[in-house]
Amino acid sequence: MISVQDSMRRTRGGRRSDANAVPAVRRRAALTALLAATALIASGCASKAAAAPAWTQVSTSTVNSLTGAEGVASEPDGTILHRGLGSIPSKLRLEGWNHIGDPDFASGDIFDAYQGAASGKSKMFSVTTPDGKILEYTHTLDAGELFNNSFATVSPDGQWLVSGEFGQQKRLQVFPAPLLNHSTPPNGGSLPQAGQITLSSPVSNIQACDFVTAEELICTSDDSAKDVLKITLPGPLDGKQTTGQVATLFQIPQVSKCKGTFEAEGDDFDTATQTLRVQIVQPGLCKLSTNVIAYRLESS
Repeated sequence: MISVQDSMRRTRGGRRSDANAVPAVRRRAALTALLAATALIASGCASKAAAAPAWTQVSTSTVNSLTGAEGVASEPDGTILHRGLGSIPSKLRLEGWNHIGDPDFASGDIFDAYQGAASGKSKMFSVTTPDGKILEYTHTLDAGELFNNSFATVSPDGQWLVSGEFGQQKRLQVFPAPLLNHSTPPNGGSLPQAGQITLSSPVSNIQACDFVTAEELICTSDDSAKDVLKITLPGPLDGKQTTGQVATLFQIPQVSKCKGTFEAEGDDFDTATQTLRVQIVQPGLCKLSTNVIAYRLESS
């Protein structure tokens, strides 16, 4: 038989159990809410990551390869300059400069990269001033330097010119910007190498680079994939040795009615319109046509 005292003790014990259960329920509810909030934040972060800007193709045009296959640059007034083997002035061709690379504009001047025979001991950069005068700056090859002179791009401060060799390389070359850098002669002359950009990984057949900012270049590679690369610098160029972190952005579309091997060529970043242009020469019987593909950085 259960006594009255036992009954009272059980009743009081039961009440203590109910009182302890309430905080536990509240703790579980709070934990559930916290987990839900965490999941919501994570979802928001994932959405932001998915919306990271990406280069989006906006147009495609075609130019004559004879005068447009080797490079492209945007002029300050918005017109587009193209370079091809037919763009070499006869005077320079007679001097032995038989190849022109991807050009650049800076401070109203046009900068071109020239190379001669593979047996040559020098390469040349020309500056065309607004009045049409062509100034020649010749660089004598350093030990181990290749004769190739694929492109010329000038840093946003106008003080340094970056160029590169062909084949597999782990560097880009840095020179004082002809004419603009006061260490260079005002009417043409010799141009020594100032420094190098040592790359984080080897690159293959770089045809062109252009500055997007003082610390970022976008380059075209005539590798098997026709990659467009981003090279990030630790800071603006100062003429000293520096490094570049290489990353792949995308591949140039290979579109033609002809079959065969395409060749990636020049590129240009138009700061006025924030437009990136890349070139690719069509294959086979269509080789006289070069595709110029324009991109803009847009959120996905």
